[in-house]
Amino acid sequence: MIQIKFPDASVRSFESGITVLEIAKNISEGLARNVLSAKFNQQTVEVSTPLFEDGQIQLFTWNDQQGKDAFWHSSAHVLAQAILSLYPKAKLTIGPAIENGFYYDVDFGDHSITEKELINIEKKFLDFAKQKFEFKMRSASKKEALDFYHKNENQYKIELIENLEDGTITFCDHADFTDLCRGGHIPHTGFIKAVKLLNVAGAYWRGDENNKQLTRIYGISFPKQKELTEYLELLEEAKKRDHRRLGKELELFTFSQKVGQGLPLWLPKGAALRERLEDFLKDAQKKAGYEQVISPHIGNKELYMTSGHYEKYGEDSFQPIETPAEGETFLLKPMNCPHHCEIYNARPWSYKELPKRYAEFGTVYRYEQSGELHGLTRVRGFTQDDAHIFCTPDQLDQEFKNVIDLVLYVFGSLGFDKFQAQVSIRDLKKPEKYIGDPKNWEKAEKAIIEAAQKKNLDFIIEEGEAAFYGPKLDFMVKDALGRRWQLGTIQVDYNLPERFELTYKGADNEQHRPIMIHRAPFGSLERFVAILLEHTAGKFPLWLSPIQVNLLIVSEKHEKYAQKVLNFLENNEIRASLDNRNETIGKKIREAELSKVPFMLILGEKEAQTGNVSVRKHREGDMGAMSTEAFVELIEKDIYKSISKFEN
Repeated sequence: MIQIKFPDASVRSFESGITVLEIAKNISEGLARNVLSAKFNQQTVEVSTPLFEDGQIQLFTWNDQQGKDAFWHSSAHVLAQAILSLYPKAKLTIGPAIENGFYYDVDFGDHSITEKELINIEKKFLDFAKQKFEFKMRSASKKEALDFYHKNENQYKIELIENLEDGTITFCDHADFTDLCRGGHIPHTGFIKAVKLLNVAGAYWRGDENNKQLTRIYGISFPKQKELTEYLELLEEAKKRDHRRLGKELELFTFSQKVGQGLPLWLPKGAALRERLEDFLKDAQKKAGYEQVISPHIGNKELYMTSGHYEKYGEDSFQPIETPAEGETFLLKPMNCPHHCEIYNARPWSYKELPKRYAEFGTVYRYEQSGELHGLTRVRGFTQDDAHIFCTPDQLDQEFKNVIDLVLYVFGSLGFDKFQAQVSIRDLKKPEKYIGDPKNWEKAEKAIIEAAQKKNLDFIIEEGEAAFYGPKLDFMVKDALGRRWQLGTIQVDYNLPERFELTYKGADNEQHRPIMIHRAPFGSLERFVAILLEHTAGKFPLWLSPIQVNLLIVSEKHEKYAQKVLNFLENNEIRASLDNRNETIGKKIREAELSKVPFMLILGEKEAQTGNVSVRKHREGDMGAMSTEAFVELIEKDIYKSISKFEN
């Protein structure tokens, strides 16, 4: 008999050799019908896998992300099967599940796939899916695996296998199709009831521009046709909310090939929007005891070698800047933290003076591949709302919780009310990915988990998602369309204080290392604005809107009164603009609606005589006439509802 422990901590005994599916049936027939994949002792297993030892089990259905991952990974196999059946000379490379769906990278030779061909591949995919082919894993020796792909003349799979250890190689078979695979599949293809191949893109083999460009086919699949229909409707809505489209319509930002790819140019309205976001956070940070600092856009190469960033990210940086001085090399700043370490190091500190909280809206630069650039969400130059807290071990818990409060305040003020926290820890099997003492890592991971528990956060633990220098708490926010975005991060770091030899004098008159907390509620201002644009469909909270009120005059003879109203609003710190064009009032209202200005004031003869304003609200229509004083009060109440002062 073996002892199996479930997520609720209950333990049951089963005969050795029982499969995952049989365990699910033992719990309920309903679960057995819906279970898609499982983890046993933290290892992904198939539902057909027999178990021969004691351990912990997790069963996943479509309602779990891990279940969806298995579903979409299996769908990638069926896509590959369909492709090979229609294009026998095609060479398959890799086909993983992604956050929404899956893709497969294929070498079609000189052939370019068309939209019509995607439809044919979809049909073939569904034909295979209906036949309920079982997914079966099997081990293979390195020689067997290489022989198989030499026979098929697939140099891509051969390259992958050559980097694997003998005894770790597995294949997945279904029907007459086989593929190199680590595992993680649904029981059979019949679970897949609906599929849509979404688009085709180019992708370099292994992400290297020096390698051949492959054809990447993206797709998504579901266990019900209804869910696919709903998803496609969501995609249409997402297109309308695309921040690149809205950014252009609302005149927030632009890009120029002459300036360079991935380097956004902020237009006046966008610059004003950014400035308000910065002022909003600066105000909260000031109340929380942060001090603003400024660091240069470049740094000596030695700085980033000391921090470890050059070793980890040197290849993703812009080319080094060689100065006229012999042996002197600078880099465009990839991170703000090394600079802040040197600011801390500018003078000695006592434990009585800690914590020190340094904040900076610092612009950093990363040379992202051109194919990965995407609007404001993936750029080469971006501004982080960075801050670094240097504290004693006794202060760590409270400081970390204070940062959580600040992040939640930012989310609440900007309408992000659906989120889950993620504790990102090391992958213990890949210690080479990280720097620093394992004991410090353990302390840091423990501190983050305890802080998340004390703040009653809904959180999950993700192994292998930590930064190279320390674990972190990431906030995964759901936008209005239900999409998940990583916004806001807090990291505990014992390593940089060690590398930069940071110290403070303790109560014992001895020198000690401070602990460093990295935090960025927005993350990148560029990416944050993009997500906020799509979340709100361009209808920003009133306090953040570039223009809060549009004054629309019925005719030019009302311009004098309109100017008086405009001055009154501006004196009350309300951002307003006057539309005095020689156009009909109907056209002005329609255009103001399209520009998503929260309020319109219609000013005609009646308003000029009574000293009132006629108010319209975006997407809600006429609100009637009122005095300018009453309108200002209305604005102030609306703003107060959405944003309150941060209390630390």
